[in-house]
Amino acid sequence: MLEWYRLDYDYQRLMDDVVALVNAVSDKVPEVVKISYQEAFKSLGINPHAASEQQLMKLTEDQGISVQGMGGMSRDDWLNLLMSHVIEPGFDEDKLTFVFDYPASQASLAKVRKDKYPLAERFEVYWGGVELANGFTELQDADEQRWRFNYDNQRRNKAALEEVPVDENLLKALENGLPACSGVALGIDRLLMVMTGASSISEVMSFPVSKV
Repeated sequence: MLEWYRLDYDYQRLMDDVVALVNAVSDKVPEVVKISYQEAFKSLGINPHAASEQQLMKLTEDQGISVQGMGGMSRDDWLNLLMSHVIEPGFDEDKLTFVFDYPASQASLAKVRKDKYPLAERFEVYWGGVELANGFTELQDADEQRWRFNYDNQRRNKAALEEVPVDENLLKALENGLPACSGVALGIDRLLMVMTGASSISEVMSFPVSKV
């Protein structure tokens, strides 16, 4: 992973950083497309910020995906399933596609902006259907981040999953003051895979790990 941060940058400027990096290291210069999360779902005829779990489940089934035994899925589970199995595979293989302004419930460590719907100032970038990077405007509110950590653990408890330890070091750093910044993590192996036309990540790794 290549991870970097920019002071006084928001997620929109950071997207341009990613484009500049790809263009600098690749002989291919892909066309750049930027669409909001809501626009990405437009072809499916729904608003992902307003659709209910029932609507998303029905839409998933309509796409030919079996929903048997999946009744306990949350809205974000359904949205992630539709994104990974229906939307991402349709991205143009010759283009860098940026998807931005995710639902606030998928913010993780990102700043949330008040709009018609609360939106996470976060983006993911794909070359074709391969996800390369995830970036966002960094959240600076320690209380909000603690609430998110606790909420995530509550969800894990309901799903009978083990709790994740709260990152007190991060919370302390936020309390001390984090300057306005944004950050992104990019998968170098994935970028190399797309650039070289490899069919799997193991082809571009110096020491691939085989799973038996």
